[in-house]
Amino acid sequence: QVQLAESGGGSVQAGGSLRLSCVASAGTFSFRIMGWFRQAPEKEREFVAAVNWSGRSTDTSDSVKGRFTISRDNAKNTVYLQMNSLKPEDTAVYYCAARPPYAGISYQAKDYSYWGQGTQVTVSS
Repeated sequence: QVQLAESGGGSVQAGGSLRLSCVASAGTFSFRIMGWFRQAPEKEREFVAAVNWSGRSTDTSDSVKGRFTISRDNAKNTVYLQMNSLKPEDTAVYYCAARPPYAGISYQAKDYSYWGQGTQVTVSS
């Protein structure tokens, strides 16, 4: 069982920045692909970014590429999402998710085994 806890959400104006954090409880954190997803009202949950075990390989969705950066600190069992140049369309609940140990990067929510409770990000124009 892996418990994930996100923090760092809030309300900002367009063009602003936020950094989300997600702390994992499990000792297998360093063997898991970690991802961020988001879900806006009445929309499906969508992939935002993922990072491999070492942190050297990342992937981000086209909608946030160049603005959002995912990173991880295995010593702290923590994954981050740095969000810059925020837009109103980035408004959503952001979720941290973990894949099974040794599994590869996936863009599909169904492939992630564990989820955090989510943190709200609201961007005003």
